[in-house]
Amino acid sequence: MRKLDKLPTHIGFIMDGNGRWATRRGMPRKFGHKKGADVLEKIVDYCFSLGIKYVSCFAFSTENWKRPKEEVDYIFSLLREYIKNQNNKNKAKDNKIKIRTMGDLTKIPADLQEEIIKIQQDTCKYDDFVLNIAMNYGGRDDVVNACNTLIKEGKTNINEQDISNALYTKGMPDPDFIIRTAGDVRLSNFMLYQSAYAELYFTKTYWPDFSPKKLNKALQNYAKRNRKFGKVN
Repeated sequence: MRKLDKLPTHIGFIMDGNGRWATRRGMPRKFGHKKGADVLEKIVDYCFSLGIKYVSCFAFSTENWKRPKEEVDYIFSLLREYIKNQNNKNKAKDNKIKIRTMGDLTKIPADLQEEIIKIQQDTCKYDDFVLNIAMNYGGRDDVVNACNTLIKEGKTNINEQDISNALYTKGMPDPDFIIRTAGDVRLSNFMLYQSAYAELYFTKTYWPDFSPKKLNKALQNYAKRNRKFGKVN
């Protein structure tokens, strides 16, 4: 990869197409989710190796509960395995990666909640890199939760900074670049408030086929863009 003039500080991934990838190969959808989990680990590692500090990934949305229970349970088993591996192998600690989550964790399995709480506590002091995993997350729910938090705090004359400070992403910069795989051209309720000025990139590649090489192509596209933020230049 040729040297890029600029990289995003915060990149988000809508990891779509796992089920379709498997179905096209005549396999159960869970095989696509397993392959997708393996790809996630590689892509996250690659982002951090490039110097991208913040990586957010859409692992399970508030709408994903509509899927068959067997598929939902399997997705949670993969998330459980991923978090345990980060804990047991000390990967996050060794690489000084802070693990964060966004979304309502009270509805996910209790043992997974415990694993998440443990790794967040164990990595909270790190600041070199941040992996932000969206579980039972929706952008609209994020804003509603923020508003209710501000109401409970007795806030009045609320401004944008107040809302930002009450979102799940409090303390993190807004995403600069969001990549969605598998061909659909929409955000699907992912970080709606935070993505006001994010650059968007859509690829027809299914997430299990996404690779560092394909990420390089996306980053080269990002580097060419002129981010105006409403200004004329």
